[in-house]
Amino acid sequence: MQSARSQALAVLRIRSRALAVALLPAAVAVVLIAGGVTGHMTGGSWDVARGVVTAFAALVLLAAAGVALVVARSRPAVSPTVPIAEGSAPDLYRLVRDLADRLDVPAPSAIALTPDCDSWLEDRTHPAHGPPAEASGRPSAKDEGNGVRDGRPAPRRQAPVAPVLVIGSPFLWWMRVGELRAVLAPVVAGTGPSAHPDIAAARRFIRGLDAAVAVTSAPGRGPLVRAVLGGVGWVTRLLLRSCRGHAGEMERGVAAAAAERAQAVDYGVRIVAQEQVGLAYAGWDRLLTKVALPAWRMGRWPSRLDAGVVSALTELSRRDRLAEGFTSRLGERPACDLLEEPGSVDEAASLLAARLFHGGPAEQSPDWAPVAWQEYPDEVVDRKWRMDAARLHRVLDSLGVSDSADATAAGSKGPTLGRVLDHLTAEAAEAADGADGADGADGADGLGPAPVPHPTPATDEATGIDASALTEAQAQALTEAEDPMDGEESTDGPGGLLAAGLTAEMAREEAAAPPRPAPTGQGPDDALWDDGMLPLFPLQPPRTGRELLADHVTALVCCAAVDTAGAAPGLDWLDGPSLLVDGERAADLTPHVLSLVEDGDPIPLRGWLARLGVRPEKPVRLV
Repeated sequence: MQSARSQALAVLRIRSRALAVALLPAAVAVVLIAGGVTGHMTGGSWDVARGVVTAFAALVLLAAAGVALVVARSRPAVSPTVPIAEGSAPDLYRLVRDLADRLDVPAPSAIALTPDCDSWLEDRTHPAHGPPAEASGRPSAKDEGNGVRDGRPAPRRQAPVAPVLVIGSPFLWWMRVGELRAVLAPVVAGTGPSAHPDIAAARRFIRGLDAAVAVTSAPGRGPLVRAVLGGVGWVTRLLLRSCRGHAGEMERGVAAAAAERAQAVDYGVRIVAQEQVGLAYAGWDRLLTKVALPAWRMGRWPSRLDAGVVSALTELSRRDRLAEGFTSRLGERPACDLLEEPGSVDEAASLLAARLFHGGPAEQSPDWAPVAWQEYPDEVVDRKWRMDAARLHRVLDSLGVSDSADATAAGSKGPTLGRVLDHLTAEAAEAADGADGADGADGADGLGPAPVPHPTPATDEATGIDASALTEAQAQALTEAEDPMDGEESTDGPGGLLAAGLTAEMAREEAAAPPRPAPTGQGPDDALWDDGMLPLFPLQPPRTGRELLADHVTALVCCAAVDTAGAAPGLDWLDGPSLLVDGERAADLTPHVLSLVEDGDPIPLRGWLARLGVRPEKPVRLV
C-alpha cells in the first residue's frame, strides 16, 4: 500500500509541475509589472520585455485553461454493463457488504453485471457521468482512509465515493454462493486503496488525460478545431507518457495490497473457485462462438445465455472425466439465487452480450428478436441450414450450373443435394483432366490448356451497393467475384469457383444490410457506438472461401436429411447446431463433407447418405 501511495504522489507531482510550468510566465510577467510600477525596472528595453512576457503569459494561461477545460469535460470510458439495483438483489448486496466488513474496507457504491468472465472495480464518479446509479449503503467504519469514524464524518477531507463492483454474469449462474464470495474477495478488497485520497486523485487525473486524448483524436471536425485539439492532444499525450510508469506501478501496488488483504478470507474455497473461473471462461467462450453467434447472424439473440453456460459446462463435465468432480457442486445454492429476478437479469445481460460481441441493436425489434433455448433448433438451426442451402443454389444458378445429372429420377427438378454432389465431383474430374492436358500440351507445342471460362457475377451497379461503404474484406470478396481467377484460392481444387462465389454473395448481403441504428439513452457507453468502436470483441476471424463452402454443403446435407430421412435439427451445447438422427447427434458428417469439398471425392459422403436413407435426388425445402 505504501508503494502504491508513493507512486500516486509521483503522479500528482507531475500534475503540479505541469501547473507550475503554465503559471511560470505569468509569475515572470507579474514581477516585471511590479518592477515597473515601483520604478525599479524602467526604460525602453524593460517596457518591451514587459509587453512580450505579458502577452506570452496570457497565451500560455489561455492554452492551459483550454487544456484543463478539455480534460475536465472529457468523459472517461465506462464499461457497458447491466446495473443491479439493491432492491432487485438484496442478498447479493448483503453478501458484498459482509465481505467488505470482513476485509475492513468500504463497501462498493453499486453493483453491475458484465457479460464476460471477469470482475473488477470501476470508478464512475466523474462529473460527466454523475453519481453512481445505486448507493450500496454504509462504508466500513474501521478503515482509516474512508473519512468515517464511529458512524460520524471525520473532521478532515471527504473520502471519494467507493467504486462500482462489476461482476461477470456467467459467475453468478455457474458458481455457488461460497465460490462467488471467494472470487470477489480480492476485488472488493480493492475498495480500500480506492478510498485513499492520493490514489483516487491520481486515478482521476490519469483517466481525465486518457479521455482528453480520445476526444482530441476523434475524426469529423473542421480544420481549425482539429488544429486546436491537436495542440491539446500533444500536451495530454506528453503528460500521459510522463505518468505511464508511475501509474503502472501504482496499480500493481494496489493489486498486491488487495490480494494480501484478501488472503485470510475463504482461502481454501478460493483455490477451488479459481478452477471454476477457468472452466466458466472455457464454457462461455464455446457458448458464444458455437451457439450464440449463429443466432446473432440471423437477427436472433438467445435470451438466456447465462443459463445456457450452466448447461454447456454440465455437458462438458459429463464428457470430460477430469471435470467429473465439478458436477457434485450443482447441488449447492447457485449464486444467481441472490437475485430476485434472475431471468430478467439474464435477458438483459444476453442482449448486452449481443451488442458487445456482435454489434446488434440495443433493443429488440422484428429483425432482432429473442429466442428461447427450446425454440433454438427450429428457429435458428433449421432456418440457418435452409438459408445457407438457398444461398448455395443461388450461386450455382449464377455460375450456370445445371440440375442434377439424374434428370430421369422422379422429383429431381428443383434444389437438390445431388446437384451439388455432381458439380463438385465433375469439377474435380475436370481439374484432373486439365492438369494432364497441361502436361501433354506443354510437351507438344509449348502452349498451356485453354483457360476455363467462368461467368462473372452481377456487378455493384446491378446490386445497388455503394462500394465506398464496403469493408476491406467485402471489397476483396467482390473483386474476387468479378474475377475469380485473381483470387488466391479461387480456382484451386474442386469447388474453388463456387467458394469464391459464396464469399462474394455473403459480402454483398452484408453490404446491402441496413446500417445498425445508433443507440439512444443507453448510458455513458453511447460514445463507443458513436465512434464505431463496438462490437469490442469480434468472436471469429473472417472465414475463408473453403470454410464457407464446407458450411454450406453441410447445411444442404442436413436439410436433405431432415426432409427425406426423418432427421431433426438439434442443439449441442458445446458444438452448436447439430443434426439428430434417431435422437442421437450425427458427429461423423464433417469429415465426409471435407472429402467432397477439398478432394472432390463423393464416395464417403454418398455412403453416409445411403446408411441414413437420405435421398440426394429429392428436392429440399428452402426459405
